[in-house]
Amino acid sequence: MQERASGILMHVTSLPSKYGIGDLGPWAYRFANYLAEGGQKFWQVLPVNTPCGSCPYGGTSAFAGNTMLLSPDQLYRQGYLTKMDIYPHPEFPTDHVDFKKVNSYKQKLFNTAYQRFKAGTPSDGYKHFCSVNKKWLDDHAMFSALRQHFGSGEWYTWPGRLRDRGADAIKYTKKQLADVIGKEKFLQYQFFKQWHNLKDYCNRHGVELIGDIPLYVAYDSADVWGYREFFKLTSKGKPRVVSGVCPDQFCKTGQLWGHPVYDWDALAAANYSWWFNRIRHNLEMFDVVRLDHFRGFIAGWEVPAWHETAEKGKWVKTAGHEFFEKLLKKIPADRFIVEDLGHITPDVAEVVERFDLTGMRVLMWGFGGGAKGNIHNPVNYQANSVVYTGTHDNNTVRGWLNREAGVKQKKMFYDFVGKKVNAKQFHREFVRLALSSVSRLAVIPLQDVLGLGEIARMNRPGTTRGNWTWRFRRGQVTPAILKRLKELTETYGRI
Repeated sequence: MQERASGILMHVTSLPSKYGIGDLGPWAYRFANYLAEGGQKFWQVLPVNTPCGSCPYGGTSAFAGNTMLLSPDQLYRQGYLTKMDIYPHPEFPTDHVDFKKVNSYKQKLFNTAYQRFKAGTPSDGYKHFCSVNKKWLDDHAMFSALRQHFGSGEWYTWPGRLRDRGADAIKYTKKQLADVIGKEKFLQYQFFKQWHNLKDYCNRHGVELIGDIPLYVAYDSADVWGYREFFKLTSKGKPRVVSGVCPDQFCKTGQLWGHPVYDWDALAAANYSWWFNRIRHNLEMFDVVRLDHFRGFIAGWEVPAWHETAEKGKWVKTAGHEFFEKLLKKIPADRFIVEDLGHITPDVAEVVERFDLTGMRVLMWGFGGGAKGNIHNPVNYQANSVVYTGTHDNNTVRGWLNREAGVKQKKMFYDFVGKKVNAKQFHREFVRLALSSVSRLAVIPLQDVLGLGEIARMNRPGTTRGNWTWRFRRGQVTPAILKRLKELTETYGRI
């Protein structure tokens, strides 16, 4: 990212689609066209690995793709589905995702597609995919099959020989659950095929993809089941401590995420192989990746597993300099964005500066308490940074104006832009300010390009209901909006 550029933040699930959830089908390609038409070089998405419920952060596999993003239209074109299989489909809401309803519908389609796949001869492409990805794919497919087989309960509750990955038990189960395992491998093959087709299309049209790597994985995941030695677990396999965030502006009691915490000493003894494989895997999918919760690579907030809030956790040193020294000998620093937000201490800032990593600035946080010492105020930006009007964890700009911004914050913003801005124009001036900043890259959530209110917010940290569901509707992205976006992008030298 050596040249000034801009992009849009919008998760794949937020695309329009006939099937209840944004997917890797026609609308993904149409959105890539929108980006190119609007002069945007980047499309940033949230994690696309297998989620825990609706949340894309901390899923059941750090490597497998989210098969809910598979396009039925693409499966139809390949001959795995017929129109009679697809239609009639349920009536889905157009402005949000009903994950339960979508899952029920798509699983029926996947069962049908897999039966047709089995009836034919596996392609060389499928065989190659299974061979190249064997290290993670076999574990993920087995884990997924066992979760379905036992119905409920974490892997810790499975019979001891499977819980502890006994060789004989695994060998026997592979035969017993061969069909379920085969289906998951087929779906993963289809996911990565559809994903790479979309990426190739985006790249050909001058659009690069920015992905997101969550720091943690879920306890009930193929990664923890397969690599217990890399996590701080008891001798019986239960978490001793779990992840979280200390109390901050988002939540007064902190955020108790509950993921198992890495044993960085064990990871270091293995030369960080699991992490490096994970990062390389993501860099095959994306042009640039954002390292979520970056400060956790330097020190993590660890909470005793039995606590109900994150208030009484403590900071514990984690990877530190050595990890990045080894990583950046293999991969250039400009392929990373680091989420250096939240409780940032000097040791975290030192790593960002030492390795010339690209950090984040959130414009919404720039207008409180004066400009001095506030890294999110535009006067303090540096070129090697990415400015966001807000992130997926923030309110929309219009929602922030209406519900969160105080009188002093509004006045500070008006003074900064040199005029008072009415509510209908506020989001446009906010976007203009981000694009005009010295930050080399500006990324704008689609909600702020469209000027949508709080109802379009993607996530509310510290809550569990109503998150990750927002979708934009057909017709909301108009030629006039794209024209105005391109003009602003050109004005501020980002094309």
